[in-house]
Amino acid sequence: MKKIALALMLLLVASPALAISRYNPLTMSCASVRAAIHNQGAVIFRYQSPRGLPLYDRYVRNSHYCDATDYAEWTHIPSKDDPRCPVLNCQNIDNLDGMLFIPQYQL
Repeated sequence: MKKIALALMLLLVASPALAISRYNPLTMSCASVRAAIHNQGAVIFRYQSPRGLPLYDRYVRNSHYCDATDYAEWTHIPSKDDPRCPVLNCQNIDNLDGMLFIPQYQL
């Protein structure tokens, strides 16, 4: 039994980490931004605000990539060709203010 447990631990340590991809949307077209999200399910975009501050957030394909208490809601981020590229990110379900149904947006 100890041999099996040791083998499992070694296997877990040797397997690659499932890291989320990070991109700069200002170097990508809006279509590429949306395609990256769609293909990977969830990505992190990091860019500078007009004031020069670094901004980043996690953007998702749909609510299935959010926590159980979150849902996917439309927002906009800047891209190389569109200052308001429409994407989805996770918002707390408390933001729905008593709506009966959770929106099921899909990218």
